[in-house]
Amino acid sequence: MKKILCVIALLALTSYSFGQKNKELSMNEETGLIEAVYFHDNGQISQKGTFNLERKLHGEWISFNEQGDKIAQGSYDNGLRTGTWLFWQGETIKEVKYENNTVASVNGVKSKDRLVKNDH
Repeated sequence: MKKILCVIALLALTSYSFGQKNKELSMNEETGLIEAVYFHDNGQISQKGTFNLERKLHGEWISFNEQGDKIAQGSYDNGLRTGTWLFWQGETIKEVKYENNTVASVNGVKSKDRLVKNDH
């Protein structure tokens, strides 16, 4: 039964995205999550992350600009932002902490020697 629901959910997401050629979806049988990768028009990855079977964002999500540089990284829990998110803006890194999908605190660091590496 669970497998049937997974297939139905995957088909629903696939048909929903049929008109949008700039994304890829796949089911991760091990985690039970749908893995998604979205692309900019130039082919670079725009966002990647996972959905649960209720089609809510769940797990780590990473966003990239059109040049492929990471601009945001954080986690969702059943559709709600949670924990520490990082946002890169030039030489500035903003650390935003979320509690119950609400911003709890914001810290910014401006540094040539970044404290958090911005790798792909």
